[in-house]
Amino acid sequence: MIAEAAPPPQVSAALTDTEVRVNSSFHGARIVLYGAVFDPAERPSDVVVIVRGPDQPVRIARKTRVMGLWINSRPVVFEGAPGFYMAASNRPLDEIARFGVLRRLGAGVDHLPIRAPAEQRIETRYGVRDVVVSRLGADYLAWRRAVVRLKIRSGLYAEDQRGVRFVDRGLFRAEIALPTEAPTGRYRADILLFQNGQPVSVRTRTLTVRKVGAERLLYVWAHERPWAYGIFSMALALLAGWAASKIFRRD
Repeated sequence: MIAEAAPPPQVSAALTDTEVRVNSSFHGARIVLYGAVFDPAERPSDVVVIVRGPDQPVRIARKTRVMGLWINSRPVVFEGAPGFYMAASNRPLDEIARFGVLRRLGAGVDHLPIRAPAEQRIETRYGVRDVVVSRLGADYLAWRRAVVRLKIRSGLYAEDQRGVRFVDRGLFRAEIALPTEAPTGRYRADILLFQNGQPVSVRTRTLTVRKVGAERLLYVWAHERPWAYGIFSMALALLAGWAASKIFRRD
């Protein structure tokens, strides 16, 4: 009699909230993810949760000393950097899988792929001359580390090596902390189940962060009618300055 093969392990998960609304009183949010591991063989398992926000260009410049003055050098723009990134796991990532596996999956800030354009080109946007670089040579890693460091400092990139907790047999829980500066758009949460250092199951969930109320109207206006929004903002600033001068003017 041939023994039946055990079914493959599976992971399942759900977010407590699939939409975050941003208004003037928004001070960040915490999204809870609950999940379960289904494995009849009850093999040792690890869970990694990777949450990635919409990609955004990142513009950075290096300060250089010129004739005793510190000025910004020619800026470099990285395209394809996620606006938000978090990797949570039940133990350190380097204990779960090898370097090559983590790099292939983009699991962890050190393995996060930040794309650069295939070709080098110069663009002028809003009167500012930016250089988009695809080949930085030996300086690439230094520039990339600067991007990651700035994102970590602003709370937009993070790793939590104990962010996934098994609360019961096969059941786990993770928290996603969204800072005040979290960009709006569609977020993707990948829940990966690891066994013996390899991913054996994955589930993907989505989360939407969007502006509501007056903030939403201003956001849409600024992006769909930038010139009208700019003229209105300038007129409002001039009006506010004129009103302040009238109020505080001495007789």
